[in-house]
Amino acid sequence: MRILLHRADGLTDPWVRDFAQVLPQAQVVVWREGEQIAPCDYAVLWCPPEELLGQLAQVKAIFLTGAGADAILKYGHALPQVPIIRLGDAGMAVQMAEYVTHAVLRYFRRFGEYEQQARHGVWAQLPQYDKSDFTIGVLGMGVLGTPVLDALAQFGFPLRGWSRTPKQHARARCYAGREQFDDFLAGTRVLVCMLPLTAETDNLLGRAALSKLPRGAYLINVARGAHVAEPDLLELIGSGHIAGATLDVFRTEPLPAHHPFWSEPRITLTPHISALTLRLESIRQIGAKIRALENGESVSDVVDRNRGY
Repeated sequence: MRILLHRADGLTDPWVRDFAQVLPQAQVVVWREGEQIAPCDYAVLWCPPEELLGQLAQVKAIFLTGAGADAILKYGHALPQVPIIRLGDAGMAVQMAEYVTHAVLRYFRRFGEYEQQARHGVWAQLPQYDKSDFTIGVLGMGVLGTPVLDALAQFGFPLRGWSRTPKQHARARCYAGREQFDDFLAGTRVLVCMLPLTAETDNLLGRAALSKLPRGAYLINVARGAHVAEPDLLELIGSGHIAGATLDVFRTEPLPAHHPFWSEPRITLTPHISALTLRLESIRQIGAKIRALENGESVSDVVDRNRGY
């Protein structure tokens, strides 16, 4: 068995080493720019360049080392008609829950404001927010969004969840479809974006949507930078309609040095670290699915190309 491996960060050696433990019968071949390699049975990729697509003609399946598929689906019909399989959880759900919970509590307990006071030597207690008026709304109720709702439920926040199709959650009021999107936004004090990036969700969070949040709302984006219309967010923060944002993902990464987000004190920035890929756990998941495919069995997390995830 031959596995083609490509990583945009170039850090392939640890992946080759761990694949040797999980699938000792496999030969892992690292693809590098400009190379032509012999046909492989499977491909394991993240953010592949277009040049690599010609190497995929004979693979049985393409595995992604992340939960999103937008970085490969952008190539459309140039991709071979084989299953594209994303990671399920692979340790990302806990990390996402940690990140979002931290960001929510930072806003609810006003820690950012206390940090500013401390820098100026100010000792003053701020009024506590009313938790009943601090509704958290999670956009996307999939394998990552649902554990975030579970984690926030432990603190007693009013919760809302929105998804493309109807879903249920024991502790959250659920909304679905475009017809319920505005109602979902209207009562949400902290909006958490965990949606996949598709043609329907690109630029979803622009002026029209964000203006429907109550004045003084917050945005947390841990999904994809392209969900947010950046000029609109800056304008709404400047006007005070959006009180602040915590952003882990951006349209251009790394975030350019001249980007206005850097100089807006009400925006908290992190470098795409809300859920880092846990290498060994991911390889174990991929290895198990390869073994299942080799045995003629079905696997989970196959990307629906029409939906984009």
